[in-house]
Amino acid sequence: MTAYFIRRLLLMIPTFLGVTMIAFMITRFLPGGPLEQELMRFRMAQAESGGGGSSMTQAGGELPQEALDELKKAFDLDKPAPVAYKNWLTRMIFDLDMGNSYKTREKVWDAISARFPISIFFGLTGFVLAYGVSVPLGIAKAIRHSSRFDFISSALVFIGYSIPGWAMGALLLVFFASGQHLDWFPLGGFESNSYDDLPSIVKKWEDIDDVSDDFGSFDREKMSLVSKVVDRIQYSVLPVFCYMIGSFATLTVLMKNSLMDNVGQDYVRTAFAKGLSPRRVIFYHALRNSLIPIATGLGHALSVIMAGSYLIEKVFNIKGIGLLGFNAIVGYDYPLVMGILSINIMLMLFGNILSDFLYALIDPRVRFE
Repeated sequence: MTAYFIRRLLLMIPTFLGVTMIAFMITRFLPGGPLEQELMRFRMAQAESGGGGSSMTQAGGELPQEALDELKKAFDLDKPAPVAYKNWLTRMIFDLDMGNSYKTREKVWDAISARFPISIFFGLTGFVLAYGVSVPLGIAKAIRHSSRFDFISSALVFIGYSIPGWAMGALLLVFFASGQHLDWFPLGGFESNSYDDLPSIVKKWEDIDDVSDDFGSFDREKMSLVSKVVDRIQYSVLPVFCYMIGSFATLTVLMKNSLMDNVGQDYVRTAFAKGLSPRRVIFYHALRNSLIPIATGLGHALSVIMAGSYLIEKVFNIKGIGLLGFNAIVGYDYPLVMGILSINIMLMLFGNILSDFLYALIDPRVRFE
C-alpha cells in the first residue's frame, strides 16, 4: 500500500504540469487579452481627443513599436509561450512567486491569501452543515423507504439539486432580502459596514450613566461578541444555503442508497435472525459500513481552503476566492487566474490521495496494489 501512495504522489507532478500548461497556453492565445485591451483603450482615448498632437502616436493612431514592446514586456508577452510557461513555473516553485495582477499590480499570492478567511468560513460551514444534515436525513429516508416522508423529502432533494446554487441565490434574495416580499436578510456582502465598529459602539454606552446603571455589571465585551455573531449569521444564512444545496442532495441520496444496500446483506439478515432489535442492527452493524463511502469524502475537506463558487459569490457580492476568480476571468487577469487554478489543483490532488487513505483506513478489506 505504501508503494501505491508513493506512485500517487509522483503522479501528481505530471498531472499538475499538464493542467497548468494547458491553462497557460489557453491564456496566451485567447483573443481580447490585456494587450488588446490596452490598445483598445489607447485607440478610444485617441478618438475622443481627435487623434492628433500626441508624440506617442504614429500615423493611423497606433502605438510606436517601442511602446508596444514595453507593453508586451509588462504583461510578460514578449517571450514564446513555452519559455514564458517555464519562467512562470520556475518562479512559482523556487521563489513562491505567482506574479502580479494585471489590474491592481498586487502580488497574486497576497490577493488570494487575503480572501482565505472568507473562503474557509464558507467552506467549513457548508461542509459541516452538508454532512450534518445529509447523513441523518439519508438514514431516515432509508428506514422509511417508500413512505410519504421518503417521497416528499426526495422531491425536495431533487428539486434543490436541479436548481443551480446561483439561481437559487437570486430567488432567495428576491423573496427574503429585497423588501418586496420579506426583508429578513441583507442583500449581499459578508458583514455589515459597522461590523468593525461594534466594540466601540458598545464601549460608548459605558459613558452614559443611565445606560450603565440599567445594565449594571453586564459584560459589554460579550455583548459586542454576540452582536458580531448575529451580524455574521444574518449575512451568511442565504449564501451558505446556496453553497451546500448541491452537495447536500448528493450526500443524502448516497447515504440512503448505501444504508439500504447494507441492510440487504447476509450479515444483517443473520443479525435479525439472532433476535437483535432493529435499532441495534441498523445503527450498530449496518450504519458503520454504510458510512464508508460518506467518510471517504472527508478527504476533500482540504478544498474548503479555496472554497468559493464564482457565480454564488457574484450574486451575493461576497469578496471571497470565487468573486476574485470571476473578476480575474472576466478581466483577463491571467496571473491571478493561474494562481487560483494552481492552488485549487494542488488541493484537489492531495484531497484525492487523502480520500483513498481514509478509505483504506476505515475499511480493512481495501488493499491498494
